[in-house]
Amino acid sequence: MIERRPFAELGGAEHGWLKTKHHFSFAGYYDPKRMGWGDLRVWNDDEIAAGSGFPPHPHADMEIITYVREGAITHKDSLGNSGRTEAGDVQVMSAGSGVRHSEYNLEDATTRIFQIWIEPNTRGGKPSWGAKPFPKADRSGRFVALASGFADDGEALPIRAEARVLGATVKAGERVSVALDPKRHAYLVPATGTIEAGGVRIESRDGAAITGLASLEIVGLEDSEVVLVDAA
Repeated sequence: MIERRPFAELGGAEHGWLKTKHHFSFAGYYDPKRMGWGDLRVWNDDEIAAGSGFPPHPHADMEIITYVREGAITHKDSLGNSGRTEAGDVQVMSAGSGVRHSEYNLEDATTRIFQIWIEPNTRGGKPSWGAKPFPKADRSGRFVALASGFADDGEALPIRAEARVLGATVKAGERVSVALDPKRHAYLVPATGTIEAGGVRIESRDGAAITGLASLEIVGLEDSEVVLVDAA
């Protein structure tokens, strides 16, 4: 029901400007047992060196959520969108029928992000991009929807999937609960800190694949920042 996936055991690569770990099969890392988790297809833990980044490249038919852990990422795309997303904030690109984009770290220090890809409900559609600040103080002791395909998560950035990306900050000794659907797939990663999730110790940047639970209690063993995807 809760499978811990230690950070040290994740696949990954180093490209000089980029250090990356893959929670699921991606690029040169292939594990037939980890092709995704429900509609969650990609969760990459990327460290991007100052003054470098991903040059323009295409995507289609994918919801791509970027959670900035440290530093900032600067986005540009073929739709004419551009913006800088800082630590703790989120950007969403719905690739739809196709879009080209670049993601650069124009800062003076390393930028660290989670890059999350979720399969959309339908193929095609007009591409879009958006970003929004989510102050960590507003997530203290509770989960807040950061990106969501559900109308009742009104403050979240919209995605075209039956899924949501949630974030919470949990202080040491604090307990936080989140409701889940036992038939769906949840995947949790502490961006910082160490927690217990349903009694299972999860270290910083470990993954936890969760299913079959109606709720999950998280206990902060250290001050922690937690990201959770709830997907079909």
